[in-house]
Amino acid sequence: MKWTTKSWSELTKDELYDILHLRQEVFCVEQDCPYIDCDYHDQTSTHIWATDDAGIIAYTRIAPPGEIYKEVSIGRVITAMRARRIGLGKEAMEFSIAYCREHYPGPIRIMAQSYLLEFYESYGFEREGKEFLEDGLPHWEMVLGV
Repeated sequence: MKWTTKSWSELTKDELYDILHLRQEVFCVEQDCPYIDCDYHDQTSTHIWATDDAGIIAYTRIAPPGEIYKEVSIGRVITAMRARRIGLGKEAMEFSIAYCREHYPGPIRIMAQSYLLEFYESYGFEREGKEFLEDGLPHWEMVLGV
């Protein structure tokens, strides 16, 4: 397995296609959430993913401070169904948090699906505000301090 980090301008067409395919597979089809995944934040974000011989198996997107929130943000955290239950989600978060710490001083903000609160809390993220619906799914904003 190999982890890759690229900016929008560094992505090849095939890499972008594979990323968007996995995001649609998980967020739109698997989670039955018919919304437009392409939100115009990809162009300013850093894309982090892991591959195996069959393609992309885990992915996150790092939005710089001021793009989505005033803080840097980790989002679009996904693991392909064929690669679940082997710790890739944890690896993706650890890699992404380390990337944020290296490139952006300050706190990290995320929008977490409510069923994953304990997962994110295990990294030190704390809930902020109240639960809300985003694209029909319950979410919380969470922050990881410095």
